[in-house]
Amino acid sequence: MNYTTQTKQTPYILRLGLWLLIVLHTIRGVLTLSILFPFLNRQQKDHHIRRWCKRLLKIFGLHLTVEGGELLPSTPYLLVSNHISWIDIHVINAFKPVRFVAKSEVASWPIFGWMAKQLGTVFIRRDSARHARQVVDQMADVLKTESVCIFPEGTSSSGESVLPFKPNLFEPAAISDTPVWSLAISYHSRKTGERSLATAFIGDMGLVESMALILKSPDLGVTLHFLPPLKAEAGQVLDRKLLCQHSYQLISAAI
Repeated sequence: MNYTTQTKQTPYILRLGLWLLIVLHTIRGVLTLSILFPFLNRQQKDHHIRRWCKRLLKIFGLHLTVEGGELLPSTPYLLVSNHISWIDIHVINAFKPVRFVAKSEVASWPIFGWMAKQLGTVFIRRDSARHARQVVDQMADVLKTESVCIFPEGTSSSGESVLPFKPNLFEPAAISDTPVWSLAISYHSRKTGERSLATAFIGDMGLVESMALILKSPDLGVTLHFLPPLKAEAGQVLDRKLLCQHSYQLISAAI
């Protein structure tokens, strides 16, 4: 299969204008989080998050397609997704805002790290088993009232395949009997339909470098394919390993 990293490049002047839009849009987001959010309820916050993320996708030229999203429940669930890019979070939030679990490095990102903190992101240190246990407890508490999204690969990939899932973060769903929905994210060229690597945030790539690559690659599409949870049979116990395996198989097949 052939893959494309970009289509015809966006002219320099237009990209410069898009960078300005990103800066202004980010400032708007910071002001909203700082001034408005302390006075808003959950529904109002979700409205602002969804609108801000939709606008961000428009600036980057990303067209969103959703499959199976109408089946998502209104009650809390654990959302399990493959992970390709920093922009995955904004793509998901542009459709339906949820709380996220992210690697601790994200918290130190300029501006976007601060925004993630304000949005209630749960940060996890990948090198600390003790901290992972604390995150599991925190997730279990959040799942009582809100949905949470995890990226169990533990890192981002090119999106050509799915890396092995780590089962630890499935435990809150297992112990609380919270449904686990799976999500397959894929990016492609809208012109050719081929998978695009333009959004892949891998290796030593920096955030600004990744943004620049996406801006150079117009007419990108992203698809969110939601997949239903595993239902327990009579006498069956859905432990974290079984839930992990099921999600991995569903997402791998969809990718």
